[in-house]
Parts: sequence; C-alpha cells; structure tokens
Amino acid sequence: MNQTINTSGKLYLVPTPIGNLEDITLRAIRILKEVDLVLAEDTRTSGNLLKHLAVQTKLQAFHAHNEHRALQSTIQLLQQGKNLALVSDAGTPGISDPGFLLVRECYVHNIPVECLPGPTAFVPAIVKSGLPSDKFVFEGFLPHKKGRKTRIEKLMPEDRTIIFYESPYRLVKTLEQLRDAFGADRQASVSRELTKMFEETRNGSLEELAAHYTKHTPKGEIVLIVAGYNSKSDTLGNVDEAYSEADDEE
Repeated sequence: MNQTINTSGKLYLVPTPIGNLEDITLRAIRILKEVDLVLAEDTRTSGNLLKHLAVQTKLQAFHAHNEHRALQSTIQLLQQGKNLALVSDAGTPGISDPGFLLVRECYVHNIPVECLPGPTAFVPAIVKSGLPSDKFVFEGFLPHKKGRKTRIEKLMPEDRTIIFYESPYRLVKTLEQLRDAFGADRQASVSRELTKMFEETRNGSLEELAAHYTKHTPKGEIVLIVAGYNSKSDTLGNVDEAYSEADDEE
C-alpha cells in the first residue's frame, strides 16, 4: 500500500514574555533558533527580543494589516519544508493577535501546527483577582465603535467571570459603561503592567474603580476582570444609560 508522506514543514506558535524577559522558556528559545524563519507581528519589537536571546534567525513581518496578503506565501514556504515560528509582540499568538487565519489555513493544507505553552496576560490577572476562576469567558477588546453597546448588553446576564483587555485611554470609559450596565456594586479587578517593575492590581466595585482611575490616569497594558452576574445579589442597570448617541460614532 502506498502511503502519502507529509514532507511539509511545521508551524510553531511561540509565546513571548508579556513584560519580564525571564519568562521565556528554554524550549521557546530553542525553537526560535532552530526554525528557518520567524514571523513577527512587529519586527522591531521581536528583533530586540531575539537579539537579547542571541537568536539570529531571520524575521519577517506577519501582522493584522498584511495577514491576508501574506497567507498564501507563508503556506507555500511551509509546503516547501520550511519550519516557521509565529510570535506576537507579547504573549501567545492568536490571543487578540494575528494567528487564527494562518493556523486554520495550515490545517486545510495538512500542515502540522505546534503551540508551545507560555505567557498569556489574562491568566495571571484572573488568578490574582480574587474572583472565581473555575469558569470564565474571555472577551478580549470590546468593539471601539459599532457593536460596543450590543456586546455589553449581551454580557449583562453572563454569570461567569468576564475577562477584557483594555487600553489605558479607554479604561475609565469602559468601567463607567460596565458600571451603568452591570450595576455599580459589581466587583472587578484591574491589573496593569503585569510582570513589569510597576505591576499593579486594584480590586473593588466598578464604581470604585471608575472613580479611582478618573483621578489617577492609568498607564500600560491592562487586563480587566469583572465578576459574573449573581441573580441573588446583583441588580442590573440600563445599558442605554451607559451611552450617548455619539459613543458609536466617535
């Protein structure tokens, strides 16, 4: 019986540190050195990391703006037997970063994919939040404009802990909108600059956190953890109160 031997290369998804460079694994360093090419969300950021790790593998840009365009040429490299590593600026590729389309296309073409374990910002954030972590839902970034109100409205009855990523420029607005929709007393946790020198986690109600960050402008990458809805103790607000008509147009 003739058997088809897969001679294609392999795609490695390689997590990189979210702050502290000591969080890279020995296996990740080895893979980055062994592959033929590293696909990077930002070649400057990843270039600095590879230089720090003494990795000399060639870098090529692969990000949200060229992902569709670069997809087929990347698949062709893999089909030619090249082993490639995909990295994002920080954390695990595919988690609020490019990667999904390439992984899906690899499976379409029977190209093996291997994901290394490693840093992901929301894991330490939820574990140290003090909120239930046995069941949770990851929302990533809320829509900035169209669909934001609808998304929050759908999450109002969600009884699992909810995880968001947010920028420091939108944190107060997000806290205020969630406060008005979920109720001022809903418990939440804000973690910023995880694994870095000025790492901070602040817990409290949505009302308290909104007030704090209105007075103290946040900086750095932010993970927002919000307790799920408890029908016995929580009173939901009105999602319309969280919005002006301009919110979906800005």
